[in-house]
Amino acid sequence: MTLHRRHFLAGTAAVGGLLAAAPESATAAPGRATDVDKEFLAVLTKAADGRVAEVLDGRAAAIAELTTQGKARWAARSLRLLVSVHVWADAGHHHDAALIAPMTELADALAAAQFDDGLYDQGAVHSPPDTGFSIVDLGLTYGLLEEDDDTSTRSIRATLKKILLKAGKGLAEGGVHTPNHRWKICAALARVNSFWPDESYTRRIDTWLAEGIDQYPAGQYSERSATYAPIVTNPSLLTLARLTDRPKLYDDVRRNLEATLHLIEPNGEVETVHSRRQDQKTTKHVSEYWLQYRALALRDKDGRFAAVAETIQRRGADQTFDETPLGDFLAEVLDHPELAAPLPKATEAPGKFTFHDKECGLVRIGRDAARTSIFGGTDFPDVHAISSGLSTNPTFLKWRKGGAILDSLRLSPQFFSTGHFRAEDLVRTADGWRLSAEVRAAFHLPLPPQHRRADGLYPLTDDGRFWSAMDFPHRPKQWRTLRTEVRLRESGGGWDLDFSVGPSEVPLALELCFRPGGTVSGVEPVAGQADTYQLVKGYGTYTVGDDVITFGPGNGSGPRQPATVDAGERYSWMAGSLNVSGIRVLITGRAPLNYRLTLR
Repeated sequence: MTLHRRHFLAGTAAVGGLLAAAPESATAAPGRATDVDKEFLAVLTKAADGRVAEVLDGRAAAIAELTTQGKARWAARSLRLLVSVHVWADAGHHHDAALIAPMTELADALAAAQFDDGLYDQGAVHSPPDTGFSIVDLGLTYGLLEEDDDTSTRSIRATLKKILLKAGKGLAEGGVHTPNHRWKICAALARVNSFWPDESYTRRIDTWLAEGIDQYPAGQYSERSATYAPIVTNPSLLTLARLTDRPKLYDDVRRNLEATLHLIEPNGEVETVHSRRQDQKTTKHVSEYWLQYRALALRDKDGRFAAVAETIQRRGADQTFDETPLGDFLAEVLDHPELAAPLPKATEAPGKFTFHDKECGLVRIGRDAARTSIFGGTDFPDVHAISSGLSTNPTFLKWRKGGAILDSLRLSPQFFSTGHFRAEDLVRTADGWRLSAEVRAAFHLPLPPQHRRADGLYPLTDDGRFWSAMDFPHRPKQWRTLRTEVRLRESGGGWDLDFSVGPSEVPLALELCFRPGGTVSGVEPVAGQADTYQLVKGYGTYTVGDDVITFGPGNGSGPRQPATVDAGERYSWMAGSLNVSGIRVLITGRAPLNYRLTLR
């Protein structure tokens, strides 16, 4: 028996009785429920009820943002939260008359801010994809109100119907910016079409899906992002699979969740160093994946996925939630009641593993409480640009030993201001891994006679580092080269990293950046640089509680190997910075150099 939302909204007692009476044969197929996970629902209900005061207090600001800037997401999500506790029989605010006016106010404001073409701005003028985010929420909200069918919400439903139908046309005709936008628009159209079928909606969904899902064989989507995979792409594909009867889309979500299993840190963070989006330099958390792991655990009877979902539930409000507060998940469960079925038996995560994602140039290694990320998959060697949508993070190693976390290891040679070492490849060796790159810079010789101009006005061209009216492509070159190789080998419960840098003679700095909250010893402060130290000799330590990382040895100091990190002219010209927040320790040297860094 597939659980109907109207029955589910009656509360856990009614649902439990209804499902207990279901015939045994009705429980065999994926997505069928035989009981409800009352503890899971209690966690969500308490969190959602606890969010009501915050949402009510913030609704004036949400409406102001909507009316002055055209940004609908905050108002739409606020309305979704209030509706979820209004329709849910177990909630403390069930059919609370005090919520009708605030919900009406939000719905009316959303209707008033909508353009004639059905779209909102959300920071981009008449934006179909940004509108899609809000329409997904408002479609879910409308469905819950319709199933509840309480007389007090009739006018709110009428307003939402006008918004959704008006948006349908704009979404069925509009365009996108990024890969994930396609799937969000499809999900929004599927929501509207589920209430008022229209061939223009389904044609547009078919057209976008005909481009193919942008997923690599190992499971990451093309943006390689722990922000957009769980917040946009996976939820959109799950909605499409369910509302448009496309079960093969579950396969894409499943592959992504399998890949993500290897990126989850013991404390609930998710590795992002390989991302092509803004999260390549921020910390993300597994909480955003919660209902996706739960959905596929139930569908596939997958104990690995169940273990992740159970862990997120057990941590509850004590964990970090990125964009979706704990209570906001209730609406999704009310919309898809099968998510409330009891999870299958959890499978303990392996304590030791090695996962090599070749498409992303990422290796993840687990050794009980220790986790390592080796990264050699930036886009920079291919496109030589720093831009939104590209993977450019120069961090090539991250290592955590319990609570002691090395958030970033980078190498910065001062070679023609070309910036950090960014590996061109990541190769498995007999005893570990190898990262390497070759960077060249030219001195330009006189132009051959056939390319000279009497007026001296040569075209503005790019020499790979800067632009000038020099007609660089036609000039002979004198090249200077810097080759870097890093060999990484597990040793003594940690790592040995052998660096070979040359042949050009340049200063360089290894930058170790440790997570704030610990203490370093054996190092010297670097004048004028906050939270920055230099390891000149011997070994240093970084300590958090009982967990200690030992690193070194130091490699001297002096004016020919300054304690500075050169981010490169692409950043310095724009007064940009690549500094990682935390406790930075520099080990300096001068190429040609062979040096071994040990981490224990």
